[in-house]
Amino acid sequence: MNHTSGTIECRDLSQNGPEMSDLIINAPESDEFLDFKMVELFFFAYRDFISDADEKLVDLHFGRAHHRVLHFVNRHPGLSVARLLEILQITKQSLGPVLRQLVESGHLQQQEGVQDRRKRLLYPTQKGRNLAIELMHMQSRRIMSALSGFSKNDREVIENFLVGMIEPEERAFVEGLVTDQK
Repeated sequence: MNHTSGTIECRDLSQNGPEMSDLIINAPESDEFLDFKMVELFFFAYRDFISDADEKLVDLHFGRAHHRVLHFVNRHPGLSVARLLEILQITKQSLGPVLRQLVESGHLQQQEGVQDRRKRLLYPTQKGRNLAIELMHMQSRRIMSALSGFSKNDREVIENFLVGMIEPEERAFVEGLVTDQK
């Protein structure tokens, strides 16, 4: 990609034979149902939002799943495995290896429930809390930088927009999770 002009360079395919006849060489045009700019801005914003944390996680041989688990367990100590599965919308099979690594590395502890011993409750250790906060600082700095210059009302509009991106039936659940905890 040529970053100065923002164009992607392609070779001229017009000289190729009939096997190339199915190739589409022009970008699709926008219409009222295709918001390429907004979708692409989301791709790039997400890429950069997670990049700082990704670099730190790679050093620990962790990935984004580890980050999400650590984040929510840190925010909600004593979170049950069942509730975490509900939050992340993943299967037990995919969560298992991630939890095992976080416990074995000393970032999380798993305890049985007091009232229901079958229930598994998750807690961050100090090591896990430190990592979660370090990753949160990285991402918060990026958000604060992007929000600088916006008013409090603008921030509320942005928050409402982000909530609007969540499936309607999930919004109350998510808003209950993301309330500011001081």
